[in-house]
Amino acid sequence: MTHAISVHNLEKIYDNGFQALDDVSLEVRRGEIMALLGPNGAGKTTLISTICGIVTASAGHIDVFDYDIIKDYRKARSCIGLVPQELTTDAFETVWKTVCFSRILFGKKPDPDYIESLLKSLSLWEKKDSQIRMLSGGMKRRVMIAKALSHQPDILFLDEPTAGVDVELRKSMWQLVRELRETGVTIILTTHYLEEAEEMADRIGVINNGKLILVEEKKTLMKKLGKKELVLDLHSPLNDIPADLSEFNLHLVQDGHQLVFTYDPAKQDNGVVRLLDCLKDNSIKCKDFNTRQSTLEEIFVQLIGDA
Repeated sequence: MTHAISVHNLEKIYDNGFQALDDVSLEVRRGEIMALLGPNGAGKTTLISTICGIVTASAGHIDVFDYDIIKDYRKARSCIGLVPQELTTDAFETVWKTVCFSRILFGKKPDPDYIESLLKSLSLWEKKDSQIRMLSGGMKRRVMIAKALSHQPDILFLDEPTAGVDVELRKSMWQLVRELRETGVTIILTTHYLEEAEEMADRIGVINNGKLILVEEKKTLMKKLGKKELVLDLHSPLNDIPADLSEFNLHLVQDGHQLVFTYDPAKQDNGVVRLLDCLKDNSIKCKDFNTRQSTLEEIFVQLIGDA
């Protein structure tokens, strides 16, 4: 499969000796959505900034659509749109002018029709003549995305794209990202909203202390590392879990009215049948039950804790 980005043995050590990236290698497929997850200071923004040519690597090699980001800087950079974490734009400029100017900076000919369609897709058309300083935080974030897309890049980096954005606006931006992917744009996003990555990403990369500790298909990751919970609503509350049930991973909640069993659904003998038999042997009756799959957030916390 053709790769949009190839990163090999990337390192970044700052002058003060701090190592922000430690031997990072990564292949990003053309047309996929990849989510980079990690705690604050893990190296996510440094990795993005290095690929975009904003930060100079201490070692390693990066290609963007087979263009070396050092030797073929202009061609590589023209393929990339970046929406940075910080809102940095000319406060006194209008939306229309700042987006048009961003397109010209990349050597593209003016294309009012494309800019109009872009602003409409981002619900910015009615604000096209407004100064950016007059916009809300969510609208400013949309302007940053419009600027990043102004030169029609093949790769879009979104560094915390929905930080400080309300839920309704966040969902509309998710839809925009999906539509971009359908047109063939490769998207790499960092986010602290793990439901965002769970909702949109094809693959998940987890970075911690400058090391890329895992890259996995989202579905495979959740199947491999996800646990399930069987929640049993008890007919009568329990004060303690009987000794006969000590072999099971159980805990009581709701003042003893619910018994929760955590198990691995991938195992052939996951213990559910044996648990139900033991409950019957101990005269513990259930009036209802349901199951719940681990979320990506729980898997992420587990991975970081293990690392």
